[in-house]
Amino acid sequence: MTSKMSLPSGSAAISSYRDQHFKGNRVEQERLLLQSSTLYVGNLSFYTTEEQIHELFSKCGDVKRIIMGLDKVQKTPCGFCFLEYYLREDAANALRYINGTRLDDRIVRTDWDAGFKEGRQYGRGKSGGQVRDEYRTDFDEGRGGYGKIVAGRIRPKPDQQKLDYLS
Repeated sequence: MTSKMSLPSGSAAISSYRDQHFKGNRVEQERLLLQSSTLYVGNLSFYTTEEQIHELFSKCGDVKRIIMGLDKVQKTPCGFCFLEYYLREDAANALRYINGTRLDDRIVRTDWDAGFKEGRQYGRGKSGGQVRDEYRTDFDEGRGGYGKIVAGRIRPKPDQQKLDYLS
């Protein structure tokens, strides 16, 4: 027997994506997602500022805070953020109207988040950034060039460059 959770009135539907590192069970995560006023915002340029994010998302309501996603090694922006509104209805409007729009020449993705916890602002990739950027095969200037793994195969290592120069 499957039970369906009803959405609060005025809410955008929650997606099927779930944070695999969520500390708690699936039922608790679903409950938090249905009550949350926090959004995950992805596919940002590494050069997008908090001010740009605030300017766009404040059109849907009062933004409580923005937590920029950071490369865990370099502590530089790595293409995502968490955006918290004071009201869930404002977050639902942002999800409805801003998801899929352009910011800083990129199509942004928004989704419900169960709520920001300290430590989640860091990328989860092996190199410190986002996992998806490690495997990207195309050149994307707004996200730092080629993916980390691909770039390692394309560009010679610094020691190899010296040897090539001396030859």
